[in-house]
Amino acid sequence: MTTRPSPPCSHQPPCPQAGGHDGEAARVVASHPEQGWSLLCNGIVVFDDTGELLPDGKIVNPHRPTVAL
Repeated sequence: MTTRPSPPCSHQPPCPQAGGHDGEAARVVASHPEQGWSLLCNGIVVFDDTGELLPDGKIVNPHRPTVAL
């Protein structure tokens, strides 16, 4: 599978890279709330259920916080 690199971020300070632990902190560049997803500057697609699709095609399962009883 061929992956294309995400475009360089032009924000200052630059957005975190997709592979980093803080990748979800990148800026939203396209929002589609009616479809339940948004595209971040670093190429990550985030879904309303907290799942993610990384630019290299890897899937991150939803990771909602759990409530302690």
